[in-house]
Amino acid sequence: MILFFGSLQLGLLYALMAIGIYISFRILNTPDLTVDGSFALGMAVTAVITALGHPVLALFIALILGAIAGIATGVLQTKFLIHPILSGILVMTSLYTVNLAIMGGKSNVSVVMYDTYFTLMRTHFGDSQVIMTLFCALPVLLLLLAIPLFFKTRLGLAIRATGDNEDMVRASSINSNVTKCIGLAIANACVALSGGLISHYQMFADVGSGSGMVIIGLASVIIGETIFGKHSVGVGVTSAVIGSVIYRIIVAFALKIDLFPSYALKLISSVIVILALSGPSIKYSYHQMLTRREVRRHSKANAPD
Repeated sequence: MILFFGSLQLGLLYALMAIGIYISFRILNTPDLTVDGSFALGMAVTAVITALGHPVLALFIALILGAIAGIATGVLQTKFLIHPILSGILVMTSLYTVNLAIMGGKSNVSVVMYDTYFTLMRTHFGDSQVIMTLFCALPVLLLLLAIPLFFKTRLGLAIRATGDNEDMVRASSINSNVTKCIGLAIANACVALSGGLISHYQMFADVGSGSGMVIIGLASVIIGETIFGKHSVGVGVTSAVIGSVIYRIIVAFALKIDLFPSYALKLISSVIVILALSGPSIKYSYHQMLTRREVRRHSKANAPD
């Protein structure tokens, strides 16, 4: 049960990152590699401000700085016309130095001796695993309510339309550059908030913690879509959350039974993403092979003796 609750709690915290990746990858239709940097940015900012005695304020500042990182990527894409993948790589690389500067040149910062979001919750409401899980779920529930409502507003619909057909949006006199920047800001704000909560949960921040986060987030999104399919934003965001939880439970039990070594987790995540993304192509090729085989069989059967 401890293993289950631990993986459930981590799955809920990483679900915030999965929501951010869902926004950029599915709604904006943009491969955003800023995620690795903005996740570590959220961890770094939260740990440093928490050490100053402001744990709740730290999470809000992480949210804001994550949004700024997303805007930076959007500006590189829209104003400087840099390819989206390269824009994300440039911002992600720049954030490595920024994160080190925030952490005072240290590669990691501990908050063991300070109050965090979770220690405050334990102090006021108890230390049971169920209560901890509820407080891990609280930020996720807030986003599950806020994100679908936002994307039903005029601005939210404009962002969705930008991801579907940017040329049509421009023809409708909507500034697609602004909507793209806002969408990336929201996505990276969710990612940075996830990083901040993870730093509180693990009681430390590490400058290299963001490595491979985009793959883990994509795996969560795709697992959710495999179960629920591609539907509305509300269903999509919920499926990303559930996919994150399922992914963490699978990882926890795989480690428990020593099915894979601990250093193979990111490779496993990559394989999951590759299989899920190539699934339609594999399925189509399989049906084509069956069709050709049936045609050859039919031709042989009807061939004259």
